Amino acid sequence: MTDWKSELPHGVVEILEEDGITALYPPQEKAVPHALAGKNLVLAVPTASGKSLVAYLAAVKRVLHEGGKVLYIVPLRALASEKFDELKRFERLGIRVGMSIGDYDEADKGIDQLDILVATSEKADAIMRHRSDWISAISLVVADEVHLMNDPDRGPTLEITLTKLRMLNPQVQVIALSATVGNSKEMAKWLNAEHVASEWRPVKLKEGVLLENTINFTDNSKRQIKPLGDVVWSLVKDTMDEGGQALVFVNTRKSTETLAVRFSKSNKNRGDPKENEELEEAFRDEQTSIGATLKDCMKHGMAFHNAALTNEQRRTVERFFKAGKIKCIVATPTLAAGINLPARRVIVRDVTRFEGGGNVPISVMEVKQMCGRAGRPRYDPYGEAVLLASTVDHSHALFENYLLGEPEDVVSKVGNEHILRGHVLALISSETARTRKDVIDFLRRTFFCHQRGEEGIEEAVENIVQYLFKEGMLRCPGTELLAEEKEADIRATFFGKRVSDLYIDPVSAVKLRDALLSYTPGKKDLGFLHSVCATPDMMNLFLKRDDAEILPEVLLDRKEELLLPVPEDDSPDLEYFLQELKTSLVLDAWIEEKDEEELLRSFGIGPGDLHNKVDVGDWLLYSMRELSNIYNKDCYPALTKLMTRMRYGVKDELLDLVELKGVGRVRARSLFKKGYGSRELLKAAAVYDIAKVVGIGDLLAQRIKEQVDPEFRPETKRRREPTAERNEEETKAPSAPRGQTKLFDFYD
Repeated sequence: MTDWKSELPHGVVEILEEDGITALYPPQEKAVPHALAGKNLVLAVPTASGKSLVAYLAAVKRVLHEGGKVLYIVPLRALASEKFDELKRFERLGIRVGMSIGDYDEADKGIDQLDILVATSEKADAIMRHRSDWISAISLVVADEVHLMNDPDRGPTLEITLTKLRMLNPQVQVIALSATVGNSKEMAKWLNAEHVASEWRPVKLKEGVLLENTINFTDNSKRQIKPLGDVVWSLVKDTMDEGGQALVFVNTRKSTETLAVRFSKSNKNRGDPKENEELEEAFRDEQTSIGATLKDCMKHGMAFHNAALTNEQRRTVERFFKAGKIKCIVATPTLAAGINLPARRVIVRDVTRFEGGGNVPISVMEVKQMCGRAGRPRYDPYGEAVLLASTVDHSHALFENYLLGEPEDVVSKVGNEHILRGHVLALISSETARTRKDVIDFLRRTFFCHQRGEEGIEEAVENIVQYLFKEGMLRCPGTELLAEEKEADIRATFFGKRVSDLYIDPVSAVKLRDALLSYTPGKKDLGFLHSVCATPDMMNLFLKRDDAEILPEVLLDRKEELLLPVPEDDSPDLEYFLQELKTSLVLDAWIEEKDEEELLRSFGIGPGDLHNKVDVGDWLLYSMRELSNIYNKDCYPALTKLMTRMRYGVKDELLDLVELKGVGRVRARSLFKKGYGSRELLKAAAVYDIAKVVGIGDLLAQRIKEQVDPEFRPETKRRREPTAERNEEETKAPSAPRGQTKLFDFYD
């Protein structure tokens, strides 16, 4: 085999050796020559087998030897940050690395200067929609976790993005990194790629089923577990006693919290004082009961991880676990598809989830993903993945269906009309397609058509094009009529282009347009809030038992505030409408400054749910404001104000204060109560007096004065001690994203 090190640019080997990498794993040895030779590649190997390094080496060579550009596509924002940090190791060689996961309504101005861009598939798609020149310069595309094309939410965008990139630049090299799946060869054939698949792992994985205190492994070995009254805790405690860490996967959010609390009470290890001090600092501004519960669990070496937590709370859990400061995380399966968090032992308590009114089995692929988290390279001599059985028959079923079963095939989800709507509009808006035939020809290149053929594609395209024409997003130049021929020239209208650039579902755009057209000055904000919650881009809250009585009464009281029609009492759409109303009431309570903990309790949601709805609402309000330029300019000022209120969760009277850096909704209200209701009043006040306001302090008071009074100069400039610098940084409010891109961006 060719010496792989000799193929690399100068300086790369030294960086690898600093990280302890002196030789390749067996799957890497097979894959690296193809990657460095510029060939397309599908690499399907288990978790922690070094997939990413293969892509990194190819990327560095492309940039330094050939002057190419590299697009590194990931499914999650958190994963983007992880890959960005790892690729930045190579910046000292002169490579410029960037990350783009934010606003989709503009092409990033700085990307032209980058050599490697890490982006989510949605952001990569958005960059193409904005017709960025950087795309044409790409010589390598890396698709990380490409098996997620199987996911009905994120999969289609990844598939369409890869298809578009390959069509726009036929010479581009594609490296697709995948977990072990049933049809990786089929994916390689679609990409015209070399195929490297392996079951090899750097740390041996033992998979087994626990029944009556005995783990029976697939290699026919056994292990006894000391019973402690709770089967999961028995496994966790056994792991901890050996100096390892554990991941427990359960199927509900409530279970994650319940188990973590129970385990924290059982764990006698209280953690050392230094770690507890760091934990107190991490949760210093925490004001919710779920945050307080999480902090208390972490003091006892336990944690829970689910979508009800905020992004910051989840990052704190991940950081402490990676540092070995907590010994066990109880999580929902979404963690298995996230960032790299390996543990000595993985315990899969539940292999079903609630869907469609009942419990259904989860896929083999998901279980394998969870099991694959067991075994930390460089830390663990082995990894164990354990499923739990209640009877002998149940144990046999778990062995046959999951541990000895083959992962399912990746199946394209692109063929659904509601998924294709936005992508068809984007193809026409960006002039990638100019006729119906062009759209169909493009879709023939997708994995969907490679896998299933063309049946139904023409009909789906025709239905979508008819809908887009009907709603004024497409036109036929030179004629007012809707041209029926496949070869007829079609273009996006200004409305259609804005919808595509805003990255919202065309159906969402129609809802927002209709609401704008029905708005009259003086209408209350609930109408806007309900309108954004009535779109398919907002995943609304489910109704609970009490909601059936409360929401109809609210609707009766506030019906006149709404901008969209209300279904009749016997309409099948009424339940969906009430879900929309409930979600809009959450947003209404947020902007009316209802106490966050009280709000969460009232609606039965977690802080992560609230922040998700706020982020989605912010983006959709921004989209609605942009569309108001077309349909009702009277709405523009009201929506601009409402966007700021949504971002910070405040009433109108705090708008002048809340955008000051480091202030936020709680501190803004404190300032207002003390008589500092505007920037002018703050400008006239003394730093000493501002500092006395609850939650402000000396450093933030000085920063506020610097913002409201450009001529302000502190009397003395003291050298700040490291602790002071740290405290100053902690007063900064996290920069709020201007909005949402797609709903699933807030699940990472």
